[in-house]
Amino acid sequence: MDYLWTPWRYAYVAGIDKTSGCIFCDLPKAGDDAKARIVHRGQHCYVVLNTYPYTSGHVMIVPFAHLDELQKLPVEAAHEMMDLGQKMERVLRQLYTPDGINLGMNIGKAAGAGVAGHIHLHALPRWVADANFVTVVGESRVLPESLETTYERIKAAMAE
Repeated sequence: MDYLWTPWRYAYVAGIDKTSGCIFCDLPKAGDDAKARIVHRGQHCYVVLNTYPYTSGHVMIVPFAHLDELQKLPVEAAHEMMDLGQKMERVLRQLYTPDGINLGMNIGKAAGAGVAGHIHLHALPRWVADANFVTVVGESRVLPESLETTYERIKAAMAE
């Protein structure tokens, strides 16, 4: 069995200030979508760049409602989340020409959720052998573009 270790995520997860509230509730209230890296707002959900991406183009589709289980999500919000998942698949394929796309959720701390109290759907492009030597041995992630560039590219594509 192979294991995928993500030590760069632990620093973030361990450092979350448990008294500050929910990052996914706070982001859309910040008033500056570019600073919050929100690339799209829908009626029930928004799309935001992952600040600690596994690959360039890694986004999260987040409901505005603070819910810890998918089964609690109202049907209208669930439909919008899936619609945005489909749109993100198209956008990521258009912008990054990946070999595949990951769409998925980690519901609950035991399942690997970094923010366990607020469900969100990850969407990220993947390439064959995208976990390279630097990632595996050097415990560092090499990304070909900055978060700012990723933000501008995805935001523009979402507007099309």
